[in-house]
Amino acid sequence: MMTLDNSVIEELIVRIRENSGFDFSGYSRPSLLRRTESYLHKHGIGLEELISYVGQGSREASGFAQDLTVNYTEMFRDPDFYKLLKSAVFSYLESYAELRFWVAGCASGEEAFSLAIMLRECSLKDRSLIYGTDINQKVLAIARDGAYHVSAMRSFSENYLQAGGKTSLSDYYHVSYGKAAIDPEIRKQIIFASHDLTGDGIFNEFQFISCRNVLIYFTLEQRKKIFRKLYDSLAPLGFLCLGKRETLRDSGLQDCFRVVSEPLNIYQRIV
Repeated sequence: MMTLDNSVIEELIVRIRENSGFDFSGYSRPSLLRRTESYLHKHGIGLEELISYVGQGSREASGFAQDLTVNYTEMFRDPDFYKLLKSAVFSYLESYAELRFWVAGCASGEEAFSLAIMLRECSLKDRSLIYGTDINQKVLAIARDGAYHVSAMRSFSENYLQAGGKTSLSDYYHVSYGKAAIDPEIRKQIIFASHDLTGDGIFNEFQFISCRNVLIYFTLEQRKKIFRKLYDSLAPLGFLCLGKRETLRDSGLQDCFRVVSEPLNIYQRIV
């Protein structure tokens, strides 16, 4: 019987690349092992069946690849992060006539919508444009739709209040058929688009980039390449935000940034 190990992961990486164009060679092997194991359990299939399935063609390989790249997210995740954005980052950006924000690895859009709401409450909405990008077309479709289960909005509402929200989160969505649809005025602030951090190039210059809880899924070598891409996409004095388990220490670019918050991994480009 075949055992799920690194050799199987390498075979899957090759088959996915050959049949779909997705390249997982820069992804952390432990992460791919965990996600593949989860996929097998979820679909009730064995390794031999999975390898055969991925090798059948682009649709099957792409389907598996999409499942591998789904990341957990929620609105106003880590409320202290948003509180600090308002006090230390947005107050600095008030002097800019135009602002571009990039949420890299935006998944199903919750972080991008959270950012848009905070910008509105800080009177920065009219001069701001947010780009939310991800490699996964399934989650991008959810983001573009801008509708979430009402049950999820209850926990999101608690996060919003802890983040220092000025009103009620329900003021920013309406409920229809069990779904909470984000206000069109908030949605039109955001452009959701496909972008692969490992393969696609720079597409704009930003005053603010959030790449939170994304880099942990890559190898050290790939993280360094992505850090360089993020740095090159960031305007001088722009802000870079990482997840709680991510750091600039292995980027080789520490001297190019000042630390705004070490616990929350918020940095400002100085060089």
